[in-house]
Amino acid sequence: MKIIALVDGSTYSASVCDHAAWAAKRIGLGVELVHVLGRRDHSSVPADLSGNLSLGARSSLLQELSRADEERAKLSHARGRLILETAAERVRADGVEAVEERLRHDDILRTIADFEPDARLTVVGKRGEASAFAHDHLGSNLERILRAATRPVLVASRAFKPIERYLIAFDGSAGVMRSIERIAQGSMLDGLACTLLHVGADAATIRAKMEAAAALIAPKAGPVAIEFASGEPDRAISERIEAGGADLLVMGASGHGPIRRLFLGSTSASMAQLCKVPVVIFR
Repeated sequence: MKIIALVDGSTYSASVCDHAAWAAKRIGLGVELVHVLGRRDHSSVPADLSGNLSLGARSSLLQELSRADEERAKLSHARGRLILETAAERVRADGVEAVEERLRHDDILRTIADFEPDARLTVVGKRGEASAFAHDHLGSNLERILRAATRPVLVASRAFKPIERYLIAFDGSAGVMRSIERIAQGSMLDGLACTLLHVGADAATIRAKMEAAAALIAPKAGPVAIEFASGEPDRAISERIEAGGADLLVMGASGHGPIRRLFLGSTSASMAQLCKVPVVIFR
């Protein structure tokens, strides 16, 4: 098993490396760095020009475009190798010795599917290289990864900061309970202070579930607290985090109601975009 870290050379790549190294050291695993070149770009292939160009001119143009495509492919490959080498240096500098580099020319989801069987955790950035212009929206690749992933996903924030406390968005669903079981069974969050936050009324049923969850985590955690908040889940959770309540947000991907829509919806209100801390989504 290993930690999979997806790097693309964007402003988030350094943070992805740092978060992957943090998780790898806490779990005791190596890191596999993956850079995906994506599908071949056919945008330069011309339409039928036979009615506009002579046969010789058309043949010459096609040969020139083919050479240009080959050169772009070589440059893309060389850039990918440089991205991986730079990322590997950073992860090793962060204290992880077992580091592998993989360059893939494929669709991102097929790549994830190929690597996930050997992955304990996948680390990605909140936005990729091509989405710097869209600060109010999640990158399409991240949305696709979150929907398709079968392993836990750690969505890195813009810059790594020490993680001492984490917040669990608790909705009482089977998904969040499975997340808590994974936390109790694993080691990534061992010794960290934990807060279970429910956005809604302090009802006896939900409190009983929260107390049971807290008891499950307590043997391996620092202090465990139970809290309730009112309002819209996205704002309530964000405000709690901004108030200094957590260095990491934990959610289950198969919750229900408005909290589920925060992650699986495609709007700019997604918690993975709103929160300024890293987010772990357990499957």
